[in-house]
Amino acid sequence: MKNPTDQRIKEILDTKKRIAVVGLSDNPDRTSYMVTQAMQDAGYKIVPINPNVEHVLGEKSYRSISDLDVEVDMVNIFRRSEFLPELAKETVEAGIPIFWTQLGVVDKGAYDYLQEHNVETVMDRCIKVEHAKFK
Repeated sequence: MKNPTDQRIKEILDTKKRIAVVGLSDNPDRTSYMVTQAMQDAGYKIVPINPNVEHVLGEKSYRSISDLDVEVDMVNIFRRSEFLPELAKETVEAGIPIFWTQLGVVDKGAYDYLQEHNVETVMDRCIKVEHAKFK
């Protein structure tokens, strides 16, 4: 598994501004909330995906990637690695071009599937940390 170069990650973060966040908690003490709030504060449009909440960070939450009725540029995953194969499949079916997983979230099978379907993939990287590197 190979992540894009730092230059490509910078390009993604500079141009892909609508992020569906899978597993976004409505608890301000959770990492998913803190990271996503920072991205929202930096100007990104956030689309929460969590079947257990109706709204997060002032945005309507969707039950799953498959339920999205808005266009997004990428998905950012805050779920455990064992959920990645199904999330990869939903991402491909939804036509979302970029799949990003947070620190410690890796699955080679999901990675290979995404590559076969031409979905650019970043795994095991914190989007907030990567964003901060380039600002």
